[in-house]
Amino acid sequence: QVQLVESGGGWVQPGGSLRLSCAASGSTFRFNVMGWYRQAPGKERELVAIISSVGTRYVHSVKDRFSISRDNAKNTVYLQMNSLKPEETAVYYCYTAATNTWTSRQLVSWGQGTQVTVSF
Repeated sequence: QVQLVESGGGWVQPGGSLRLSCAASGSTFRFNVMGWYRQAPGKERELVAIISSVGTRYVHSVKDRFSISRDNAKNTVYLQMNSLKPEETAVYYCYTAATNTWTSRQLVSWGQGTQVTVSF
């Protein structure tokens, strides 16, 4: 099975920065797409950024402030978040769309979530 372990959340003042990390494990899987979603209280989960072999994609509100990257050797995805805003307080979830290289079955997996709080 796939396991996603997130780290790097916490509290930061408006305008500050945080870096999230997510390590994927599952020796028979190829992690085609990795990325981050977030869910604020009372709101639906929304895509923040994803990365694959064809490139990256961001929600418009974070372009030029957030940067997603991955280390394929470590199956780890990072999200550098700069100039954070209070309205970006949310639980941030790591995401992957993966393929089992033995069976060719595809699956989607989520991390447990990490809290990001932006406030004074």
